[in-house]
Amino acid sequence: MKDKFFKYIHELQDTITSKLEAIDGKAKFQEDIWKRPEGGGGRTRVIENGNVFEKGGVNISGVHGKLPDSMQKYFGVEDADFFACGLSLVLHPKNPMVPTVHANWRYFEMYDQDGNIVDQWFGGGQDLTPYYLFKEDAKHFHQTCKTACDKHNPDFYPKYKTRCDEYFYNAHRNEGRGIGGLFFDYCKATEDMSMQNWYDFVTEVGDSFLEAYVPIVEQRKALEYTKPQRDWQEIRRGRYVEFNLVHDKGTLFGLKTNGRIESILMSLPPHVQWVYDHQPEVGSDEEKLIKVLQNPKDWV
Repeated sequence: MKDKFFKYIHELQDTITSKLEAIDGKAKFQEDIWKRPEGGGGRTRVIENGNVFEKGGVNISGVHGKLPDSMQKYFGVEDADFFACGLSLVLHPKNPMVPTVHANWRYFEMYDQDGNIVDQWFGGGQDLTPYYLFKEDAKHFHQTCKTACDKHNPDFYPKYKTRCDEYFYNAHRNEGRGIGGLFFDYCKATEDMSMQNWYDFVTEVGDSFLEAYVPIVEQRKALEYTKPQRDWQEIRRGRYVEFNLVHDKGTLFGLKTNGRIESILMSLPPHVQWVYDHQPEVGSDEEKLIKVLQNPKDWV
């Protein structure tokens, strides 16, 4: 399973980066092959200063070895070895009318001292963070997520949509990071779902990513915007940074397992603002976004 999924994320990375380069029309992904001293490594691809994408990363990694003490305590195990692989992407467009997007699809195995698999699971999802809310974009993104889920179980979309709203939530701000999408974790074998079934589901979602995001980019990338709208984008990016550094489990896992810091923090945007006690104007488009972020909506 780990070999099959590792091969899949290599191919998906190629597919996504080539499509994004075509959309941008200027910038190309810079590739960085790295190794982890404790075992494994990855292939980081970063795009910067393009026509469309101000900064973005589409990274894959496969790491293995002894599970660090902090993670052994987290999982309640002793002397465990692990293997983890996944693809993680974040795209920060230049135009504030184009939403930021994040996605991740991952697989994890844990072994006993004899090398036997004692636990394994899939996780992942994809979510949208707009700066200006176009309802048709939100509906398109969520409908694509729902279509992918419905092919496997009609309960998956409402379940994982709700989890996404709950997970990508800045509790210290009382607002969501964005308008959600899907979030699932610890997807383990059950009577109803084998690991192969989970593989089929996770790869279905992974394959749906470009369909969910690209039409939105194409629709919005040429829209005009003002300096105040750009300022608003940078203020909202600050909230994105806050979530990733305070709440995000993937970031924390990477830091605690001696992950590659450049790959972990590639999700941070290049231009951000923290304005003291900033409040959007009453009745403005900016305020409308905040109200939606404070009360998650059903888009489909």
